[in-house]
Amino acid sequence: MLALAEKAAEFAVTRIESLPGESAWDGEFKEGLERLLLEDPPEEGRPAEEVLRQAVEDILPMTTRLDHPRCFGFVPSEPTWPGVVADFLASAWNVNACTWLVASGPSQVELTVLDWFRQWLGYPKSSGGLLTSGGSAASVDAFVAAREAAGNPGRPSVYMSDQSHSAQVRAAMIVGVRPDCIRKVETDGDYRLDMTALSRAVAEDRAKGLRPIAVCANAGASSTGTIDPLRAMADYCRAEDIWLHTDAAYGGFAAITDKGREALSGIERADSIGLDPHKWLFQPYEVGCLLVKDANKLEDVFAFGTTVLQDTIWGANHPNINDRGLQLSRSFRALKIWMSIQTFGMSAFRMAVSKGMELAARADAYIRQSQVLELLAPASLGMVCMRVNPEGAGLERETLDRVNREVLARLFWDDRAFISSTSLHGTFALRLCIINHSTSWDDVRETLEAMERFGEDAVAA
Repeated sequence: MLALAEKAAEFAVTRIESLPGESAWDGEFKEGLERLLLEDPPEEGRPAEEVLRQAVEDILPMTTRLDHPRCFGFVPSEPTWPGVVADFLASAWNVNACTWLVASGPSQVELTVLDWFRQWLGYPKSSGGLLTSGGSAASVDAFVAAREAAGNPGRPSVYMSDQSHSAQVRAAMIVGVRPDCIRKVETDGDYRLDMTALSRAVAEDRAKGLRPIAVCANAGASSTGTIDPLRAMADYCRAEDIWLHTDAAYGGFAAITDKGREALSGIERADSIGLDPHKWLFQPYEVGCLLVKDANKLEDVFAFGTTVLQDTIWGANHPNINDRGLQLSRSFRALKIWMSIQTFGMSAFRMAVSKGMELAARADAYIRQSQVLELLAPASLGMVCMRVNPEGAGLERETLDRVNREVLARLFWDDRAFISSTSLHGTFALRLCIINHSTSWDDVRETLEAMERFGEDAVAA
C-alpha cells in the first residue's frame, strides 16, 4: 500500500506540474473507449502498479481538466493539495460521518467548518446545516424544508429567475412541484430577477389556488455571475410568508472578501443558502453545503428514530448530522476544507478569490476596448460574457451565432484554453468563468486574443 500510494502521489504531482503546457480538454469517442475499456472483469488480478498506470494513462486524462489555468468553461475548480490528501485519509480511515456515535471527531470538524461558513455569510448562531455531495443535493434538502414549513400544501409552486440553474428546477420537481408550477420569472437588462414580474406571478398563482412555497435567488447566476436583488427579495418573501432560498453554489464564497461581501449584501436574510466548496473554495469534488437560518427547520423534517439506530441515543444531546438531510451514510467531506484552511490560512483564500474577480474585471475592460469582441454581460464576481461581433461588420444575428459557434469550436480543438457558451435572452454568448487560483492575466489575455483571431477568420470565411 505504501509503494502504491507513493507511486500515485508521483503521478499526481507530475500531472500538476505539466498541466499548464497541456490542453485544458481531452477526450475520446465512445467507440474508441469501448475498445480500450469495455471488457469482462478479470477472474485473476493483476499487479496493482500495472492497474494504476492504466488508470493514469488511459482513463484519467480523458476529461475536461477543470484545474487547468486556462479552463474557463462551466464553473471550473482547482483543488488544494491538502484537500486531495484529506480525501485519501478520509477514505483510508473509512469514516461514515452520519451520527455522533459513529463519528464524533468528524462530526465536530463538520460543525466547525459550518460555523466558519455561517460567520462568513452573516448567519445567526441559530442556523445550521450539513455538507452535501453538491449544490443539487443541497437544493433538494432546502426545498423539502420549505415545503414542510408551508404545511406540505397540495398544489405547491416555486419561483426562480430565467437565469437560474437547472438544479433548482430538478430539486423542485423532486419535492413534488409539478413542472407547470415551477415559474421562470423574467429578468431585467442586467439579468437580475424582475421583482414586478415575481409579484405578478405569485399573485396570479395564488388566485388559481396554488400555494407558493419557495422563491430561489441567484447569488452568482451560472451564466453571468449576476446577483439577484437579495434585499428586495427578502423583504418580499417576508411580507408574503414565502421561503427564500439563495443559490450561492458558485458565488457564495466571494463573501470572504470585502468586495464580495458587499456584493452579496442581503444574503444573510435568506431562509436557506446553498454553497459549493468544490468551486470557489478550491476543494476536490464532491462537497456542497446547505445552511438554514433556523436549524430546527431541517431537523423537524429529516430526524427519524429507527430501531436499527437506537444505539445512537449515546450522543443524543449532540448533533447527529444525518438528521439534517437525505443521506445516512456520508463521507467525511469536512476534512478537506479543514485541512486546506488550516494549512494555508484565510489570507491565502481571500487573495485567491479576489484574484478571480480582478481578472474578470480586467477581461471586461479588455473586451470593451476590443474592436472584435462585444460585451454581452458585464463582469460579475468571476464571470464575463461576450461574443465576436467586429465593429463595422454589420452581421445579421444568424451569421453572428454561426461565427461564434465556429470560434467556440476552434478554441475547443485548436487552442489550449477551454470555454463554454450560454444563451442570454436568446443571444448566443461566449462565457468565461475565471476562478482558478493558478490562472494569470496572460492566460486570460491570450485566450481573448485567440477568440479575436478565430473570430476574424470566421468572419472572413
